Amino acid sequence: MKIKIKLLALLILLSFSAQATVVTEEFVYSDGDIDMIGYYATDLEVKGQRPAIIVVHEWWGHNEYAKRRARMLASLGYRAIALDMYGNGKNASHPKDAGKFSGEVKKNMAVAEKRFMAAYNYLQKQKNVDKDKISAIGYCFGGGIVLEMARRGVDLDGVVSFHGSLGTKDAAKKGKVKAKVLVLNGQADPFVKAESIAAFKKEMEAANVDYKFVNYPGAKHAFTNPDADKLGARFEIPLAYQEKADKDSWNEMMQFLQRLYK
Repeated sequence: MKIKIKLLALLILLSFSAQATVVTEEFVYSDGDIDMIGYYATDLEVKGQRPAIIVVHEWWGHNEYAKRRARMLASLGYRAIALDMYGNGKNASHPKDAGKFSGEVKKNMAVAEKRFMAAYNYLQKQKNVDKDKISAIGYCFGGGIVLEMARRGVDLDGVVSFHGSLGTKDAAKKGKVKAKVLVLNGQADPFVKAESIAAFKKEMEAANVDYKFVNYPGAKHAFTNPDADKLGARFEIPLAYQEKADKDSWNEMMQFLQRLYK
């Protein structure tokens, strides 16, 4: 797939470590049908080819939250890209629009995979990326997307879903899933029912997928997003940030990636 790249911006940001410098750039890339805005983050002080992580945004779209997570991954020594699943960097400011945008993607998984693979292929072309070591993480809508990419047999080492949807129209098949799977779920998330969790675990076990499911007590939907309480109150939807679950789930993800790339 030919990817068109146009540099939009280059920013140098100090990451969480005083010694680590994270460089980011926005660029335009294409899946052949639509232009998308990507956001690439890397630490200048980490030399050589490194594993890369794809970050898939929440249903709100390609926003600052997903970009921040990409910078956090870069500060850990990974190359990271926050991709754009909606096209043209589109964002939603209301749940009705978010539902419409995410629904458009989810109803056609072939298109979703094409857009995901455009970002995947971009990463493989970067000189500082180990093209054989790529994983993906996602939040809410994005969590569901990375699980679907694993089900579809995309060549990923691992996928991590943070408070993502679990259901699917195309269950994982034995021998098709290449990725190890980590699901980080809020036990009090009203959008993820007990029966959905049971069905997901049954699906993973039937397909012999190497997976781990973690349920955080009292955590509601969007528990990793500090803006969740504000958004929940504004639109009267059950969202809530939980600092402990946010930190614990990030640590769980770090350990997962360290095991993959030790």
